[in-house]
Amino acid sequence: MLTRQQRYCLSLLFLCVAAPVKADIIFTSPPRESRAKGVEVYQPITDYLSKVTGQKVVYQYPDNWLTYQRDMRKNMYDIVFDGPAFIGWREARLHHVPLVKVPGKLTFVVIVKPDQNKVQQLKDLAGHMICAFPPPNLATLTVLYEFDNPVRQPMIVPTQSFPGAYQGVASGKCMAGILQTKVYEKLAAEHGAMKILFTSKPMSNQAFTAGPRIPPDMQEKIARALLSEDGKAATQKLRAEFKAKNFEPATKEEYAGLGKLLRDVWGFEPDASP
Repeated sequence: MLTRQQRYCLSLLFLCVAAPVKADIIFTSPPRESRAKGVEVYQPITDYLSKVTGQKVVYQYPDNWLTYQRDMRKNMYDIVFDGPAFIGWREARLHHVPLVKVPGKLTFVVIVKPDQNKVQQLKDLAGHMICAFPPPNLATLTVLYEFDNPVRQPMIVPTQSFPGAYQGVASGKCMAGILQTKVYEKLAAEHGAMKILFTSKPMSNQAFTAGPRIPPDMQEKIARALLSEDGKAATQKLRAEFKAKNFEPATKEEYAGLGKLLRDVWGFEPDASP
């Protein structure tokens, strides 16, 4: 028979084992920059959100896109800042909720030389070289989605910038190029207009989302905090990267269905398990 002291010790042990341990809130964003740059931009945000939530928010830098995509599919991220295709996918598959977004709409164009007569419409580019960011860049995914036959698609010549895609077309390196519309308009004014083969439909910009491990009331609190004056200070470096004066509220409806743009990205196919 256990003594009173032994029962007391066992009770304490049970409490220690059974007591829930709050896990860190994991925040991430795509590896579009170096680790050092990522820490510079996102650490002020995670420090601020730690104060707001009363929990430790940790910035996790993904070393590469494959790691980012793998860990996203494993539902390892609680707060993410990225683009509409991934937002739409997480919203549908992982029940993430958009919180706040960069203002404005995103559109992309496919350009060819003005005297180009071999291609008259977008699908004529099947089998030809297009200068563009490698997938899963949103601009490239948006255009490739228009090619419903996987064996009749353009060949992507990787570029590191939208001006690089413009120059690739101008130099004859590529038959066509994919650019963000605003960037193309600036380059056209400076260096000459190209022929536009395709213009994408407008879609909402980059946004923060929160996953289901963060309760709805906490999600709302985070959204309000990011829109506050203190939030503006914490996100100053991030907003500077996107030339955004402020963030604005985001809704589920505006990103609904955009996960379809990832249909040809491994692990994100419509029938793939998260």
